[in-house]
Amino acid sequence: MSPPLSEPSSPQAEITTGIGLRLHVRPANAADETELETFFENVTLEDLRFRFLSAVQHVGHDQITAMLRTDRERTVTLLAYEEGGALVGVAMLAADAQSETAEVAVSVHRDWKAQGIGWSLLRHVAQRARARGILRLQSIESRDNHAAIEVERDLGFTARAYAGDPTLILLEADLVGDTAPGA
Repeated sequence: MSPPLSEPSSPQAEITTGIGLRLHVRPANAADETELETFFENVTLEDLRFRFLSAVQHVGHDQITAMLRTDRERTVTLLAYEEGGALVGVAMLAADAQSETAEVAVSVHRDWKAQGIGWSLLRHVAQRARARGILRLQSIESRDNHAAIEVERDLGFTARAYAGDPTLILLEADLVGDTAPGA
């Protein structure tokens, strides 16, 4: 049996963005509900639309509870803090029942955008998924989300049409081999 997604080798990690910003990353837990609600109040409306693929203007209790209701075997929500303790990014990784394919979603606080947090969190999630034995990492994006698509392509994701919805695009990374994101 593979280790739970929340514990590839250690549940917490220190990562550094390309501009040198140091982040502490840890799995979320039930005590983080209020902090997550505050975080999502500080994500731009456009980024909320891209993250939830709908016109959501507020991430409510039910959505946050769902993020925190992880089964550890298949789903984990990761919180990224800057050195001063501010929550600056959130990533969610959800694997299928076979733990072969996982979907990722990343959000960045409006005041911390353009500092490499999204790129670094996505790379970290890819490393966790790969350590877990997941073969493919996927992200479903609005075709309008050019920034996320560029980041994912930079990390080796390939794009293809999303079946059934021409407004969306499926980006996928093969986590097997030396060219995998986070390898």
